[in-house]
Amino acid sequence: MGGHRWRDRLGPAVSVAPGARVDKFEIFFDLVFVFSFFIITRATAINITGASLLHAMLVLAVLWWCWVIHSVVASRVRLGEGFVPVLMVVGMAALFCFALSLPQAFADPRQTPAGPMVVAISYLVIRAVHLLLYWHVAQERPGERRLLLRYSPEVVLSTILLLAAALVPAQIADLDTAMMVRDLLWLSVVVLQYGSGLVAGAWGWTIESAEHWTERYDLILIIALGESIISVGVGGNLLGQPVTWEAVAAAVCGIVFTAALWWAHYDVIGPAARIAQHAALGRPRVAMARDAYAYLYLVMIAGIILFALGAEEIVRQVADTHVSLREPAHGPGVPLLFGGVACYFCGGVLFQLRTLRTLSWTRVGVVVVLGAAIPLGAILPALAALALLTLICVGLVAVEVVVMADSRRALREAVFREKATHEAHEVEFRAAWHDEPEDQGPGRAGGTPPA
Repeated sequence: MGGHRWRDRLGPAVSVAPGARVDKFEIFFDLVFVFSFFIITRATAINITGASLLHAMLVLAVLWWCWVIHSVVASRVRLGEGFVPVLMVVGMAALFCFALSLPQAFADPRQTPAGPMVVAISYLVIRAVHLLLYWHVAQERPGERRLLLRYSPEVVLSTILLLAAALVPAQIADLDTAMMVRDLLWLSVVVLQYGSGLVAGAWGWTIESAEHWTERYDLILIIALGESIISVGVGGNLLGQPVTWEAVAAAVCGIVFTAALWWAHYDVIGPAARIAQHAALGRPRVAMARDAYAYLYLVMIAGIILFALGAEEIVRQVADTHVSLREPAHGPGVPLLFGGVACYFCGGVLFQLRTLRTLSWTRVGVVVVLGAAIPLGAILPALAALALLTLICVGLVAVEVVVMADSRRALREAVFREKATHEAHEVEFRAAWHDEPEDQGPGRAGGTPPA
């Protein structure tokens, strides 16, 4: 009885309409996810090795799957309406604990398992919140509830595997064997999660609002790009250091090439893919949403984290007054920087192929150029290597502005017509607020929005 009372006072859950947009609470929730990206970058930057990079990608994959499930729930119910924000705050708290515990997830397994245990328990709470919320909103559709039950074993098994990764390695005497078992258990979680999405296919799910779905993923990618700039500034020792022209040049290069990466996706490919997502219906729409956004955006996010690590290493060398500007870049900075940007573009190429069924020779060419530039960047001074990457990214944008001029113009016209039509409907609806009778009284001046 008490549960029904507080839900009645807060209001019911509200379904997502076909033309719904992202609300402000969803962006608020996304900031906690991006904080997790920041933690992954910071924990990996302490000691960049092959093992630490593997662990970063495993953690990212598990975290991203939570995001995918979160976006599926958000495509069904408005997260900022009724009693739903209360449950989402519980999920946010669990996600925050999950992020804070990530640096201990792959620590020495012979030490206390408190950190890995918090990771597993927080993961269970996050998934349970999503599962319970979706179960509630799917009550009017028995078919959806039956479909939800088919996915429940994945939640249980992945949680058991994470608990095993926290407890089992501590019982193994040999350190190398214990670490290998832990890594295999995490890898099993990733295979289970993404394999379940492929095996289940697109049957039974629906994407009510293609606009909402694409906007959610576009926003998380933009925030991740912004976080990479913060990571470079914080980790590269730019804060609190004396201002030098070298540091200013490195900061400018970081902003410019990140802006070029934003342009490369959001100038043409992103908006065109959004239209393609709108045009698809039924199972093809769900399949495209899963393949292009849920899976291939992970490749792009992974690329962002990798090039953030590389840029941080290079910027740290540039800002170090004890290192000569003529000294070649050392460490893993150049491979991570160029390789991360190449990974970002590879994800973009596959995304374009899946949504638009086209392939741009400029994108394939820039991936080849980035791979060939790694040996050159390794022998260049750090600032020169960063400038070379910036030149490649800006060069891609400049070439595509010329080559894709007709496509850009046609796309802009279509998007403008769409926005103009949408705004006209909004103006027409809001005009009713000013059509109230003049004798309505001073307390209602300006009109009241219709119910």
